[in-house]
Amino acid sequence: MNSGFPGHVGSDVKGCVGRCHYWSLEQLLKALYFSSCSSEWMNTPWSARAVRLNDFPPRLPLICQPLQSPAPLLCRRRPPPISCTFPAAAPSSPTTSSRLPCSINGRNLEKWIAAALRFFSVVILSTSLKAAFLSNMGGNEFRFFFSCDINLPVTFRIERLEGCLPNPPAEIDSPTGNKNAEIFVECTLYIDGAPFGLSTKTRLEASGCPYCWNELITLSAKYRDLTSRAQLAFTVWDVSCGNDNGLVGGTTVFLFNRKKQLKTGRQKLRLWPGKEADGAIPTTTPGKVAKHERGEIERLERLVNKYERGQIQQIDWLDRLTFKTVDKIKERESITSENSHLSLVVNFCSFEHRVVFQESGANFFAPSPVSSTNELVTVWDPEVGRTNPSEHKQLKLARSLTRGIIDRDLKPSVIERRSIQGILKYPPTRALTGDERQLLWKFRFSLMSEKKALTKFLRCVEWSDVQEAKQAIDLMGKWETIDVTDALELLSPVFESEEVRAYAVSVLERADDEELKCYLLQLVQALRFERSDKSRLSHFLVQRSLSNIEIASFLRWYVAVELHDPAYAKRYYCTYDMLEDSMMRLEAGVNRDEDGFKLWQSLVRQTELTAQLCSIMRDVRNVRGGTQKKIEKLRQLLSGLLSELTYFDEPIRSPLAPGILITGIVPTESSIFKSALHPLRLTFKTASGGTCRVIFKKGDDLRQDQLVIQMVSLMDRLLKLENLDLHLTPYQVLATGQDEGMLEFIPSSSLAQILSEHRSIVSYLQRFHPDEDGPFGITAQCLETFIKSCAGYSVITYILGIGDRHLDNLLLRDDGRLFHVDFAFILGRDPKPFPPPMKLCKEMVEAMGGAESQYYTRFKSYCCEAYNILRKSSNLILNLFHLMAGSNIPDIASDPEKGILKLQEKFRLDLDDEDAIHFFQDLITDSKQSRYLETPAALRLYLFYGQNNLSLQLRL
Repeated sequence: MNSGFPGHVGSDVKGCVGRCHYWSLEQLLKALYFSSCSSEWMNTPWSARAVRLNDFPPRLPLICQPLQSPAPLLCRRRPPPISCTFPAAAPSSPTTSSRLPCSINGRNLEKWIAAALRFFSVVILSTSLKAAFLSNMGGNEFRFFFSCDINLPVTFRIERLEGCLPNPPAEIDSPTGNKNAEIFVECTLYIDGAPFGLSTKTRLEASGCPYCWNELITLSAKYRDLTSRAQLAFTVWDVSCGNDNGLVGGTTVFLFNRKKQLKTGRQKLRLWPGKEADGAIPTTTPGKVAKHERGEIERLERLVNKYERGQIQQIDWLDRLTFKTVDKIKERESITSENSHLSLVVNFCSFEHRVVFQESGANFFAPSPVSSTNELVTVWDPEVGRTNPSEHKQLKLARSLTRGIIDRDLKPSVIERRSIQGILKYPPTRALTGDERQLLWKFRFSLMSEKKALTKFLRCVEWSDVQEAKQAIDLMGKWETIDVTDALELLSPVFESEEVRAYAVSVLERADDEELKCYLLQLVQALRFERSDKSRLSHFLVQRSLSNIEIASFLRWYVAVELHDPAYAKRYYCTYDMLEDSMMRLEAGVNRDEDGFKLWQSLVRQTELTAQLCSIMRDVRNVRGGTQKKIEKLRQLLSGLLSELTYFDEPIRSPLAPGILITGIVPTESSIFKSALHPLRLTFKTASGGTCRVIFKKGDDLRQDQLVIQMVSLMDRLLKLENLDLHLTPYQVLATGQDEGMLEFIPSSSLAQILSEHRSIVSYLQRFHPDEDGPFGITAQCLETFIKSCAGYSVITYILGIGDRHLDNLLLRDDGRLFHVDFAFILGRDPKPFPPPMKLCKEMVEAMGGAESQYYTRFKSYCCEAYNILRKSSNLILNLFHLMAGSNIPDIASDPEKGILKLQEKFRLDLDDEDAIHFFQDLITDSKQSRYLETPAALRLYLFYGQNNLSLQLRL
């Protein structure tokens, strides 16, 4: 179950954050461990060593440095209150554990040094690579709560009893036939071997095997009262026997594991028949099965428990395959098992972060007792990672007001200038180190003429220091004015200063309306990060809307969709009211034919229109029969009961193109697509005498499609600014709700349909643009359009990580323009295993004359040129996605930081233009040679895994 736990701790209780160099140190210690255990391991090849390393306990905790407050890439304003839940699925952001090994199996220092020297040449490379990766990631963090800070009662859920009772009750004559046992569970908390508080009992359960209670138990003791050796004792009783010998069995479990971390998630405890649960130390009824008695079932259940706690990454398609195999193994084991044990399944609550045992009071800083046995010892040191008073004083003096007089005349040396230029090239997602922050601050006056340096300088400011913040704000006003694209970075959640965000808005005021529309979706999302409901950004957006009806219409829709988010509904309601009040006060003038009231009503009628379309879709879906009957019902409604939709009393501004006035729907030209959601294809009459066709969908979240098409439109604009027109088709998409929206209808055919009817793309294009003297019997212009559009979408879909590409969502227009639709998977997600880097099917290559033709060479040239152009604007694209981090778009909301880093990887900012060309040419070759998508799924899995159960072994 995923049920919440009542009660919270106040926001004064803060979680600790520990930074750890996780991978490089872990690999080093694993390697040292294996080398010290066996000399044979040193002679194995590196591929075999990697397998051996994976056999070591996963996520070995190494070093913990708790800090005073969390500082992730996408930070929150304040630490959240502590609460606990019972997870049924993996948490959205699994944490990485860390600890400090004080002794490793009692091995002496000389053996460790010898092993370290043997591995030095290899490990130093691994360490440098991983350190570079971690510097981009901002460092791994281990977040945890101290148990002494949690003022919540101990809570757990008793789920069920698995297995068969040893002595089932005899049959008796009754109308119901057999009589089941009536059992309950008695729960007792033991502190250091002594009972603590009164026992708690569950209700009687007589449903038969398996006996399910699913009952939440809350003890009087609180987590802060627990010791590291606190235990829960469970005794199962059967009252149906009618005598005093109703004991079924007992089991005991420690609440903290050997790492002094509170146990969470589902625990399957072995029940000892005929024994009452023993809370002594050591106990005679341990719930944990001994290692030598564990079988395949126990191993799988432990791994499934880790998966549910988020310690194993979720991969949807592989998870489905794995759990099917797990179910088969369980079924096979249950049949072949000769002696099945009784087990009690208990679900411990989970917290947002790990809970580490720590006593309060005088022993707060006391280390854990060191055992004399050869085992890893966990030492939690709260002092590690805190600010050094002397270093803090030195930093304050270096950044004091008096120091500014000296720094004003400082000039960086050649080496320092080279370092600064490297820092300025960092992507906006990369955090600055302490030395880099100090370097930028030291030469801040000499950098004021470089506009690219301002965003980096503001990142190195300690905004909690009033004097330092005042210096930074004064310098910001004198700095060379930054570009509009860089101002977007200052609106991200990293910058909370109102002065900085107001400065960013003042820069945005220089953007024209066309440029502003490219960023409008992200600017509406940036309202989430403002300090007040009526911020400078919200006033700016409303004021620009008053002079441009298209901006006003899109702003209204973007804000209206966010009203469904309860966390920010109040803020967006405030912005919506500001827009309405400002427009209603407008008066008709020289540049405006309508007054504010009429303009606002023309926008409100858009909502009324979409509501009526939703009603039509409900009526159409209720019609039994095929698509043709639904089309007849649609036209019947438009011609009969809803005939007012064929001619509007007042023209309505099209939601997709507010500059166009629509006057009614043409029933005879309206239809329904043959799909599960039955989207409507509607033809509207326009006030100018023409028509426009749109698709209306209900039951599908179009916000992700809306974002992708916005990015396609932006990239098309960036390419055209460099005089490269790749004939893209950025059709209009507008989400009018969480599960509804409109799309512009583009006449086209899918490649699957074209290949089915015409057998080749060239034959299809010959039908519309024949030319006997042209290449392949079509006009040169048509072929050039096809090649350019293929190149453009190949680059864009690769950068955005668009998945689920198949011949049904690749469409081709009559003029040769190819374009993509249906963007349910982005940022590297794909329902198919092992997708190629980009969708480049053999039919597309054949339409260019094959891989050896001059037209295919031209295609690769366009791809590389477009890739390098878009790499120059990588900061802009990364900033826009960073502003979307708080949105409810599925593939971004699941893990914003990971998604942005995946996007950053696609730009390969570590390469120059020439190397980037070679890199992308290799990608094209890999995509062209990939045949995984053409291989049946079952055969693909067999070829990859090699045997039936290997998939499970690789996954778990």
